[in-house]
Amino acid sequence: MTWIFVAVGLAMAGLSVLGFLSARVFVAARGLGLEIDRARQRLAPFSGEFSGERSDEQRVAIGANREGRG
Repeated sequence: MTWIFVAVGLAMAGLSVLGFLSARVFVAARGLGLEIDRARQRLAPFSGEFSGERSDEQRVAIGANREGRG
């Protein structure tokens, strides 16, 4: 009978450790999400420069016509 109490106690101790570690993972994931959001907001004004999109003024400045040739 004693071994049942020991087994249940060990199982509860293991579950509490897993619960604590999973809570730490969720907190870290939330922090990472906030950091990614902050980086996305800081990079948003420059996103057009890297995607290859150019305004009509930029096309004229580099000598391209409206189709992007020339």
